[in-house]
Order: sequence, then structure tokens, then C-alpha cells
Amino acid sequence: MNTATKLSAYGVALALVAGGGWAIGTAVGPFDGEAGAAGEPAGHGDTHSGTVAETVPVDQPGGLASSAGGYTLAPATTTLAAGPNTWSFRVTGPDGAPVTGFDVEHEKRMHLIVVRRDTAGFQHVHPELAPDGTWSVPLTLTDPGSYRAFADFTPTGGEGTTLGVDLAVPGGFEPVDYPPSREASVDGYQVRLDGDLTPGQSSKVTVTVSKDGRPVTDLQPYLGAYGHLVALRGGDLAYLHVHPDGTPGDGKTAAGPGVTFFAEVPSAGTYRLFLDFQHLGTVRTAEFTLATTGSAAPAPTPAAPADPTTPAADDGHGGHG
Repeated sequence: MNTATKLSAYGVALALVAGGGWAIGTAVGPFDGEAGAAGEPAGHGDTHSGTVAETVPVDQPGGLASSAGGYTLAPATTTLAAGPNTWSFRVTGPDGAPVTGFDVEHEKRMHLIVVRRDTAGFQHVHPELAPDGTWSVPLTLTDPGSYRAFADFTPTGGEGTTLGVDLAVPGGFEPVDYPPSREASVDGYQVRLDGDLTPGQSSKVTVTVSKDGRPVTDLQPYLGAYGHLVALRGGDLAYLHVHPDGTPGDGKTAAGPGVTFFAEVPSAGTYRLFLDFQHLGTVRTAEFTLATTGSAAPAPTPAAPADPTTPAADDGHGGHG
């Protein structure tokens, strides 16, 4: 999985997207069992449903499109019922056929992040791959609304890629507002986030885990790390997945209470951050809301071209700079 994928405002834009964003994700129609296997993926030119996949320039943050770099996220359906579901999808490649070869990244071949458009109901799950290239995963979406699904993967021989598609759960939608927060409580654990996000720069943030007022110093590896951090930009849910500094068992990385990350966000705004950590055999998720501080360092101003009519100063090298 890509470990430094680059990720705006979180106010009115989020409410607008939450109310109507589901229409964007339906741009990739459901795959047809026979047609999909034959190599015509939904979203490429003439599609099964007559729609075209979302695409986004390669220099944009991950997860904003269902098609990028020749790969397309093709869901079996984009409408799910409230409650337990089994959701299936395929990733089609540049040749239009379902991809069946994926590299293992952080112990899994596919990382799927699902969250409602207002950033409620975060889930980090790992689908299973069938021989025909179909991924399937149990999903429980308890509340109606528009959800975003991010498929984070590395096709064999390709680059790490994150594609996204919207899922709709019919019913009355009541968006949730998340004020700025650096502290989270989950299942009796207290988690604090220190550090700031500065757009355009590598930002150091540290999460500290405690339980009943005592530091937790025996965090357990989860997917090869002591923690996983996902950041979503308010408004469009641009996706950034980073991993902590150090590796369990390397002889220098402590198993808590602090876990340090380096994240680079591309723009000013408010970001929702989700930390997965494991202790006593259970994975838990702590949530934070953090606004960026400062501004990106300005790009260097190119030197003005020399005026050819002005004689160059003699520096003793006979005119060779």
C-alpha cells in the first residue's frame, strides 16, 4: 500500500457533498459477471450502464477518482441496505480485464476504507479475492447516507494506487458535525494527538495511548506496524494513508505509548484523522479533527535570465561559469 500518498474546506462544502455526493460515485456502473470477465470494465468509454468513470489528473491526491493510471474500481453495486451487507467489486487494468495479481503491502493485498461522506462510520477492512478477480467483503452500514469506499492496493508490476467510489444507503440522512479535537476515548483507552499539519510539508504528529490513566507500553503489531493513520480532507475526502516511524522488532521502536507519524497534506483545511491500534488482541480506532496551521513554503523564485547586452563580470575563469 502506498505509504506517502499526497492528500478544501470542511464547512459548507462538506454538507453539500454529504447530501449529494453519492451521484458522483455512481459514475462507475455495476460490473456484469459475463461482460466484466470478458474485459469491458464499467467506466471505460462505452460502459454497461452508459456512464463514464471518474478520472482525475495523476498529480491529485488519492481516492478522488474511480479510475486512474489505467486502473478502474468497478463495483457490483453502489446501493446497499442499512445493516449487514456483502459488497463485491473488481479492479480492472489497462487492458480492461479484471486484475488478479496484487502485491502484499502491510500483510494484505487490499486495504478497503469505508466512511460516510460526513466522515462518520469509519471502517478499515480487508476483502477476499476470488480467482476471477472479484473482491468481496462484509460491510455493516448502520445509518443511511452517502459513503465513500477507498480501495488501496498495488497491482503486481504497478504502482501503489488508491481509487474511490461512492455508495448509497437509502433512508433519512442526518449529518454529524465534528469540532476540532486532539483527544479521543475508545473502549476505556485515551488517545492524544500532538503536532500540527502544515500543508505542503512533511508534518510530524505523535499519538499517545493510555488506559485508565496509565501509559500503554505494550501495543501489539497490527498489519506490521504499531499503528495506522488515515487522513481525509474535509469537503472532498482526499485520501492520505501513512504509517509510523519505525518497525516493530527493529530494536529501536518502542511499543508505545507514543507512535510517531510523518504526513504530508497538500492544502490548507480541516482533516479527519483515524488511528487504528491494537492492544490485548483487539483493534480499535481513535478519531481526531485537526485544522492545518501555517502555510506551505513558497517555491523558490527562478533567477531572471541574464541580459545578453550586459557584459559579464570577469571572474578569472575566462567566461566559464
